[in-house]
Amino acid sequence: MPKSLLLTGSNGLLGQKLVALLRGRDDLRLVATARGANRLPFTDGYEYREMDITDPNAVARVMDEIRPQAVIHAAAMTNVDQCEFEKELCWKMNVLATEYIVTACERHGSFLCHVSTDFIFDGTAGPYAEDATPSPLSFYGWSKYAAEEVVRRSALRWGIARTVLVYGIAYDMSRSNLILWVKKSLEEGKTIKVVTDQFRSPTLAEDLAMGCWLIADQEAGGVFNISGKDFLTPYEMALKTADFFGLDKTLITQADSSTFTQPAKRPPRTGFVLDKASRVLGYAPHSFEEGIALLAKQSAVVSR
Repeated sequence: MPKSLLLTGSNGLLGQKLVALLRGRDDLRLVATARGANRLPFTDGYEYREMDITDPNAVARVMDEIRPQAVIHAAAMTNVDQCEFEKELCWKMNVLATEYIVTACERHGSFLCHVSTDFIFDGTAGPYAEDATPSPLSFYGWSKYAAEEVVRRSALRWGIARTVLVYGIAYDMSRSNLILWVKKSLEEGKTIKVVTDQFRSPTLAEDLAMGCWLIADQEAGGVFNISGKDFLTPYEMALKTADFFGLDKTLITQADSSTFTQPAKRPPRTGFVLDKASRVLGYAPHSFEEGIALLAKQSAVVSR
């Protein structure tokens, strides 16, 4: 009997990468779920169910039908500034929805891989190990920390995948990422300001998908840092992007975060220590340069 795995948020960037990674396996029954219609261009090798995670009845109905052995909960409201303005919706999508997923998992004995974020930290002591003490600065960060606590306090077998600044290319999605923004701006001869006082471990979406699958497949318990292995400022990321595409780096100017007005506070220095994920899971992410190369290849295919 193939293992049954249910995925939430399959229309999002991470969800799409998980479906691409796992579809068509003989040893897995993959059921992708999201609100509304399936946005993926391929439909073979997996099943799709509409499921609004903010509707407890919808969650119960789909979970009762599938009775999955494992769940990867990738759906969330991740726009940090939008969460600051729409706190009720943010709490509903990130915390209450997690409660509904946890309740259904408890009923069926499902293992839960829950996806979380570096924004649960205040950024004063990065890069962080898994046992660091959370101290969020934004409402988004607080909502994701609260969701972690819902999972931790449950009776489930669970694993939490924390990640940082996820980038990648997805189907039918309007949101860009730093690499594509830098490339487009420099190709158009525009001068861009990029911050030098924030540090991150940028994460290729394919790597995050693999990390979540390693947790779910092994049913590995506890918290795991699943991010890129480089520790970079956005300014350094921009320079590396310009180098890769052979673009004019003189158009990239340094700035500090105080020159940008953003509704939500950002932690200045996050990034993750990956020793545990490497040792326990066998997690081995791409370098940032390798990630740029993969995006370049994918964007060429998408734009044809």
